[in-house]
Amino acid sequence: MTAPSPSPWLHRLAILTACVALFPILMGALVTTKDAGMAFSDWPSSDGHNMLAYPWFSSVGAKFLEHGHRLAGMLIGIVSICLATAAWRCERRAWARRMAYGVLAAVIVQGILGGQRVLQDQRVLAFLHGSLAPLVMALMVSVAAVTSRRWSDAPNEGANRPTRGLQVLAVLTATCVFVQYVLGALVRHQWIARYEHLGFAVLTALLVVYLALSAAASGIAWLRGPATFLGVMTIVQLALGVGAWVTKFGSSEYAAVYGSFVQNVFRTSHVLGGMLLFMGTVLLTMRAVRLNWLTANAARTGAAAESIRVSLPLAGGAR
Repeated sequence: MTAPSPSPWLHRLAILTACVALFPILMGALVTTKDAGMAFSDWPSSDGHNMLAYPWFSSVGAKFLEHGHRLAGMLIGIVSICLATAAWRCERRAWARRMAYGVLAAVIVQGILGGQRVLQDQRVLAFLHGSLAPLVMALMVSVAAVTSRRWSDAPNEGANRPTRGLQVLAVLTATCVFVQYVLGALVRHQWIARYEHLGFAVLTALLVVYLALSAAASGIAWLRGPATFLGVMTIVQLALGVGAWVTKFGSSEYAAVYGSFVQNVFRTSHVLGGMLLFMGTVLLTMRAVRLNWLTANAARTGAAAESIRVSLPLAGGAR
């Protein structure tokens, strides 16, 4: 059975939601890089001001960054409400609607967690807040994937289907990218796991490259786009990682200067690159799982049809 054709506007809104979510992630990364998480001691107000009434453009430094992060969080909250409302009105699949509702719930939880980080002044809550962000993004990417027309048209993509091994590899790779992101959050928020993050980066990069090559070699056009993105993004992320490491910890030829412009650029870009890499692995995984499900479903349907065909002559002979 072919999935009902989704609303193109719902799909566009789901893409917009994922794109807008990159703003609070970018601002949050800047806040951590500049150690501006406690620029305000109150929440949801900022120095006693209503969030929209705070003189953001006249503020500077840590307060400018932290309040910008809060405004970006409010923006993704509004967009998530629009997504949930659009899904309620336009999406006929109950499970897909629940995914959209889940995006809104996850954004609310993230907002509360971020607020508690300020009220309790706990860096461990900042770590949890940052570590949960990729999972929220994964849900947003998943909603964008399942509301696309290509998701519904996947049965017509041709005879090629990914192997079960490719699906397992995609899930494993996405998991490793998430673990690597969490290790990076430990380095940034807790100042630990530095060498674990460095060593695991090698394994993760090899897995991502292997997944990208395997997906590209499958001959499936639907997987080629994410595979190419992963290949390019892996190279970019490794370069950003090297830059972040050297500018933060220094080397034999470079003395790290805390808070320097180049350090801020590399550290913040590395966080954003990790998020984009994770989004790519999630998208490829979703498409591989979809195609494998179609293969299994076609096999079940064919077996049922064959069973009915074989049983019909027997029933006729009995009469």
